[in-house]
Amino acid sequence: MIWNVGELPRQLSITDLKAKHSSYPRNHILADIFFKGGLIEAWGRGTVKIIDECVKFGLPKPDIEILTGGICVTIYKNQLDDKFLIKLELNERQKKVIGYLKENERITNREYQQINGRSGRTANRDLGDLITKKLIKSSDKKGAATFYELITTIAP
Repeated sequence: MIWNVGELPRQLSITDLKAKHSSYPRNHILADIFFKGGLIEAWGRGTVKIIDECVKFGLPKPDIEILTGGICVTIYKNQLDDKFLIKLELNERQKKVIGYLKENERITNREYQQINGRSGRTANRDLGDLITKKLIKSSDKKGAATFYELITTIAP
């Protein structure tokens, strides 16, 4: 966890930090020195670069949140490696979808069916098992709008 006291500039939201965004440095003099010294490669790119590097190395996307009067970036190790998944006795369809979710933020039941060439009933059973094993979580939306996301930290 990397935490720093302070609020986001009013022009930015947590969602903005996960995509290309403008930079609003608090201390323009320090920011200019770091930029000219080669310690900053581009304005407004730090959080995006952190996310890209995590994905590049097969790690879950980090969480960025406002926490106790500051901004917190939590970077996770890859707990969902093959060795861990073997212990959970997942079927091949479930392993395939865990791989899909490592690269994509979410999956729907219909996408699960398409990826695995299986019925909705099989998808419901497999997804339910992944929820029970606390590997994925269901969205608050119900029916056709339901989607599933990887749980980034797995309890031992």
